[in-house]
Amino acid sequence: MAPFRWDDPLYTLPAMIRAVVFDVGECLVDESREWAGWAAWLGVPRHTFSAVFGAALARGLDPREAFEVFRPGFDMALEREKRTAAGEPEWFGENDLYPDVRITIRVMRQAGMWLGIAANQSPATTQVLRTLFSGYAGLVLTSSDLGVAKPDPRFFELLVEELEVAPEEILYVGDRLDHDIAPAASVGLRTALIRRGPWATIQRDHPDAERLPTMRIDGLREVPERVAAFNEAMAAGAATGGIA
Repeated sequence: MAPFRWDDPLYTLPAMIRAVVFDVGECLVDESREWAGWAAWLGVPRHTFSAVFGAALARGLDPREAFEVFRPGFDMALEREKRTAAGEPEWFGENDLYPDVRITIRVMRQAGMWLGIAANQSPATTQVLRTLFSGYAGLVLTSSDLGVAKPDPRFFELLVEELEVAPEEILYVGDRLDHDIAPAASVGLRTALIRRGPWATIQRDHPDAERLPTMRIDGLREVPERVAAFNEAMAAGAATGGIA
């Protein structure tokens, strides 16, 4: 497929994807090390923690319920404060990014694409994101900024307001049907379900995994060409009168 430009007249037609916004956990960031950190904080073997965590996901429970198994009454906000005070704060760095992140961002920027990041993150990790993607992401917006978290559809309504484009002109890329794809789609965003990480693995055969997303991808390298193909198909439909 020939290279395309985000500012090309082709992409100013109605219903085109104008902005690509990424989730963080298991989309941009491999959370393996962070979950291992929580296992260590709780004082349980990684394998044991992973097994209980996976069982909670498979049952459709909030993953925080896995923490309750090991520490009844577990308070995530309080434990984060304790970890920080103990010199073990939640964090991630360049080495925690999936291998396809930087190359995808580079290709998108070279093509003139606009990209952003929107996710549930603590104030501390929000600052980490802004540092990691300074000069690359047009926007880093988190639940800490908005005062509302996914899967509340209001999170995506506020994202739309911030970008000042129509919902259908935004492609949101995430790994979870319940927290990412379903609420984003309910607000009218286009969505891409990336198949990696524990949630995507467990939910991959769910009927909604086929029905809800605008597209399904196995890695971020697919995003530029899939967006280009989508926009070209929409343009072709508009040219022939197939799109209102």
